Amino acid sequence: QVHVAESGGGLVQPGGSLRLSCAASGSIPSTSTMAWYRQAPGKQRELVASITTGGATNYADSVKGRFTISGDNAKNAVNLQMNSLKLEDTAVYYCKVEWGVGWSYSHYWGQGTQVTVSS
Repeated sequence: QVHVAESGGGLVQPGGSLRLSCAASGSIPSTSTMAWYRQAPGKQRELVASITTGGATNYADSVKGRFTISGDNAKNAVNLQMNSLKLEDTAVYYCKVEWGVGWSYSHYWGQGTQVTVSS
């Protein structure tokens, strides 16, 4: 069984910063991808950023240059540094860990953490 836990959400003013953290525990292979997604009210969940154990990163266009994802392979942990936050960044942010072994694919989600950008 795999457990994923996020922390670090909160209320911030436009232009401010927040740092989200996520840690996964359990039977996780040495090669995996960890990612942050977000879901705003009335909208579909969308990818924000991802990082592989090899260090390859991917960002949504809307956050490029403002958000930075970083990982700690030894701890199966990932952080999301969010700078220059905008009102439209308000959402529940979810952490996901996923991997593929042969034809098998596994993924686990955290419970989510609320990020509210408001003046």
